[in-house]
Amino acid sequence: MKATLIVKNAAQVVTSKDALHAPLTGERQGEVTVYEKGAVAVADDKIVAVGTTEEVFAQVETDSETVIIDARCKVVLPGLVDPHTHVVFGGSREHELALKLEGVPYLEILARGGGILSSVEATRAASEADLVDAGIKYCRQMLAQGTTTAEAKSGYGLSTDAEIKTLQAVRQVDGAQPLDLVPTFLGAHAVPKEYKGEPDRYLDLVIEEMLPLVVEKKLARYCDVFCEEGVFSVEQSRRVLSAARDKGLGLKMHADEIVPLGGAELAAELGAVSADHLLVVSDKGIKRMAEEGVIAVILPGTTFYLKEEHYAPGRKMIEAGVPVALATDFNPGSSPNNNLQLIINIACLYLRMTPAEVINAITINASHALGRASEIGSIEVGKNADMVIFDAPNYDYLAYRYGTNLVSRVVKNGRLVVEV
Repeated sequence: MKATLIVKNAAQVVTSKDALHAPLTGERQGEVTVYEKGAVAVADDKIVAVGTTEEVFAQVETDSETVIIDARCKVVLPGLVDPHTHVVFGGSREHELALKLEGVPYLEILARGGGILSSVEATRAASEADLVDAGIKYCRQMLAQGTTTAEAKSGYGLSTDAEIKTLQAVRQVDGAQPLDLVPTFLGAHAVPKEYKGEPDRYLDLVIEEMLPLVVEKKLARYCDVFCEEGVFSVEQSRRVLSAARDKGLGLKMHADEIVPLGGAELAAELGAVSADHLLVVSDKGIKRMAEEGVIAVILPGTTFYLKEEHYAPGRKMIEAGVPVALATDFNPGSSPNNNLQLIINIACLYLRMTPAEVINAITINASHALGRASEIGSIEVGKNADMVIFDAPNYDYLAYRYGTNLVSRVVKNGRLVVEV
């Protein structure tokens, strides 16, 4: 078989293995396969061989058109997967930083008309072209930092026109640059000011008008809801997610971030793919997630930026058998960070996750959280050729260094798309 691209001589090629049908849990979350002096061969957009450099070259043919990348003294990982972002939005909220420094709680900022509602005004005012331009810019930043696939939620429109506009912008951004986006409808992200005090009436709009249009136009793969005190209750969240499930969408949840309402338990009850945030998840919620295979998507960058007193219990969830993924939660207010490399550092230091657990959390488990594990998330024969080459002597180095973009090259679908 002729290879169109080969990465050779890597200090380490690091990947998970045999996790195609289910995410890694428990002790297996901390297991990685390492090929020293490793190589990966690609034919067009698929991986066709992986192993030592000698083994790979013995399996494939090359010619003058084969692209050869020498990864000597470098580490090769699967393309990073970010399973929770809000990458398409209008405006920014740097002015809220001073309030955070004064110790004003997030829910109070929201009550003052800031927070999500501030971004709603900016997103509604932006044209679809404006949203596309901003989204392309952010995706290019993410790609340069090693992310090759990411989720993209709506949720800053909170009206039918603005939610549809946002998801249409997501579709355009997805096709305009190499990073793949998986769209999620988050119409139930907050109660807009025109429905203040009437969350159920707003949910009527979400369920009866927005959701049918999203499904008809095939604009989303998942539906999410912000289940939180002062936003949407467990019963209100069940109503939204049940309607979305009936229309064929996968389910996700913002759950148990500030107040332990029982969002994790609801995610397990409804068969959600993931429950996200989980700073104050209950022991019962952890047990139910483990039983039903709900992936915990932890967002430690948000905890860091909001200066919360404690992080989600990542170590506890892993030991309980919950599959854990990590994400940036990139958004204009509570996590204006789109670099998964920083999340590696924070997760090791504050969630007490090992470097190997973190690598699996931002590759194979994250791909399961997006329903894409058959295509991405590991370096295995037959999968999409998404890889990141880091200027690092071993994978532990990625957790050791922080504040520096260690990306040397990024390969997306078999093409070299970033070269530093």
